[in-house]
Amino acid sequence: MATKSKTITKEEIEHLVHHDHVQDHAHDDDHEESFVSKYIFSQDHKMISRQFLITAIIMAVVAMTMSVVFRLQLAWPGEKFAFINALLGDKWGKDGILDPNMYLALVTIHGTIMVFFVLTGGLSGTFSNLLIPYQIGARDMASGFLNMLSYWFFFASTAIMLCSLFIQDGPASAGWTIYPPLSALPEAIPGSKLGMTLWLVSMAIFVISSLLGSLNYIITILNLRAKGMTMTRLPLSIWAFFVTAILGVLSFPVLFSAVLLLIFDRSFNTSFYLSDIYIGGRPLDNVGGSPVLFEHLFWFLGHPEVYIVLLPALGITSEVIATSSRKPIFGYRAMIGSILAIGFLSFIVWGHHMFMTGMNPFLGSVFVFTTLLIAIPSAVKAFNYITTMWKGNIQFTPAMLFSIGLVSSFITGGVTGIILADSTLDINVHDTYFVVAHFHIVMGLSAIFGMFAGIYHWFPKMFLRMMNKKLGYVHFWLTIISAYGVFFPMHFLGLAGVPRRYYTNSAFPMFDNLVDINEIVTYFAIFGALAQGVFLFNFFYSIFRGEKAPQNPWKSNTLEWTTPMANIHGNWPGTLPVVHRWPYDYSKPDNELDFIPQTIPLKEGELDGGSH
Repeated sequence: MATKSKTITKEEIEHLVHHDHVQDHAHDDDHEESFVSKYIFSQDHKMISRQFLITAIIMAVVAMTMSVVFRLQLAWPGEKFAFINALLGDKWGKDGILDPNMYLALVTIHGTIMVFFVLTGGLSGTFSNLLIPYQIGARDMASGFLNMLSYWFFFASTAIMLCSLFIQDGPASAGWTIYPPLSALPEAIPGSKLGMTLWLVSMAIFVISSLLGSLNYIITILNLRAKGMTMTRLPLSIWAFFVTAILGVLSFPVLFSAVLLLIFDRSFNTSFYLSDIYIGGRPLDNVGGSPVLFEHLFWFLGHPEVYIVLLPALGITSEVIATSSRKPIFGYRAMIGSILAIGFLSFIVWGHHMFMTGMNPFLGSVFVFTTLLIAIPSAVKAFNYITTMWKGNIQFTPAMLFSIGLVSSFITGGVTGIILADSTLDINVHDTYFVVAHFHIVMGLSAIFGMFAGIYHWFPKMFLRMMNKKLGYVHFWLTIISAYGVFFPMHFLGLAGVPRRYYTNSAFPMFDNLVDINEIVTYFAIFGALAQGVFLFNFFYSIFRGEKAPQNPWKSNTLEWTTPMANIHGNWPGTLPVVHRWPYDYSKPDNELDFIPQTIPLKEGELDGGSH
C-alpha cells in the first residue's frame, strides 16, 4: 500500500535539522541567503545541476549555429549568404562566402563544444548533481564546495573556448581531435596560433572540473547512501553515473598528459610528437617524436569518452522506460553487469580509431576483437529496454518518446559500428562521411535524446513546474525526423567515398552527382536547428509560467519524489528516508496501486526484486 504525500508546512521546511551529522557541511538556512550565495556561488546540488544545464543549453545553441553555417558551405560551395557575412564579418565571411580557415575552425569548435561542454558537462554535470543525492537518500554531495568549484571550472573553460572565437587568427582549427603536427606547430595554419593555445588551456581547466565532479560523485554514492540503500537497490541511473565517474577519473588525466606534452612541443621546443617536419622547404630541428603517440593518448581518453557521454543517457533511459512502461526493468542485474562490462571494455578498444596509422596487423586484430566484444553488453541494454516495454502499459510522455528515440538511434548507430570495428572494412570508409554518420547517430543523437528525456522527466524536480506536454510531442517528432534526415544519408555519401572535413569537393568530378544529398542533409539540419526553438521556448517559459508540478507526477518509486516540492537545502525535512525495496516495483500483483515507493516496507513473505 502506498502512503499519501503529506503536506509540509512552511515552518517544517524552514526548520531543517541542522544538528544532523550529514548536514555539517551545509550552510545555515535560517538566515536569508543573498542572491550571490543562492544563485551564483551555491553549494546546493540542485542549484548546481541547474547551472550546468543552462550553461550546456547555451553552448548547444552556439554549436548548432556553427553546424548550420558550415552545412550551408557544404551544400552550396561558393554561394553567397548574407547571414554568414552578418555573423562572421568581412574577415571570415567576405561577400557572404565562408573562409576555408574559418570552416575548419567551426568544424573543430562545434565538435569540441558538443562532445565536452554539452554532452559531458551537460549530461553528467546536470543529472549526476541532481539525482545522486536525491536517489540515494543523501542531504547533498559529499563536498558542496568541490561541487561548486567543479561548476565554476566548467564555466571558465566554456568562457575561454568562446573567447577563442573572437581573436584575430581565429580559433583552433586542427579538428576536435587536434592531431599534431597541425596543433603542435603554431606556424602551420592560422588556427594553430593563439586559438590553439586557448583550446588547450580551456581543455586543461575542463579536465580539472571533470575530476572534481567525478571524485565527488564516487565518494557520495559509496558513503552517503540512506539506511537500507544497498548497491542492489540503487536505481540504474545511479549505477550509470557511478561507472561514468570512474571512467572520467581514469581517462581524463591521460588527455591532460597529452595536452601537457603538446604545450611542451609548442612552447619549449621539445619533440614528443614532431619529427622530420619541413615548413616552406626548411627542415625543423625536431627529431624523434611521433604524432601516433598523441593519437594513442588522445583515444585512450577518446573512446571511454564515448561511454562517459552515453552511460548517463542510458541510465536516464532505464528510469524513464521502467516508469513509463509501468513494469519492472527487465534483467536488473544484467543491466548492472552490462554497465560494468561497458566501463571495463571501453578502455581496451581505443585502437579501432587508428587502423590507418600503420598499426601492426596483429594488434589491429586484437582491437577488432575487443570492439566487437563491447557490442554484447550494448546489445543486452537494447534488448532489456525493448523487453521492459513489451506488453507494458506504456505512458507516452515526451520523456518516454525521447527514450524510445534513444533505443532506436542506439541500435541504428550500433549496427554501423560493427562495420567500422572490422579493420578490413574500416579501411574503405575511414575518414569518410560514413564515420560522421555512425558517430553522430550512436553518440550524438543517443546522448541528446537521453538528455531531453532527462530534462522532460525531472523538470518538475528542478523547477517545481511542468513542461508543456503538447509542445514536447511537437519537439520530439520534429527532432527525430530532422536528425535521421541529417545523418542517415551521410552513410551513402561515405560509401561513395566522400571525405569528411573537406571545405569543398568540387575538385573531384566523381562526387558531382552527390551534391544533391548534401543539399538534403543541409535542409534537414536547418529544419532541425529551428525545431529546437520549440524546446527552448517550452523550457524557459515553463520555468516561470509552467503549471505547478504535483508531488509525484509520473507515479515513480525512486526517493527524489518523496522530498517536498520546494527547494530546501538538505532535501528532506527531519530524518532521512529508510529504504526497504528496489526502485522498480511497478504493477506488482496483489497491490492496490501500480507503484510502490522505495520507502514502503516489504509485506510479510514479499520478496525484494533487487535481491532475488
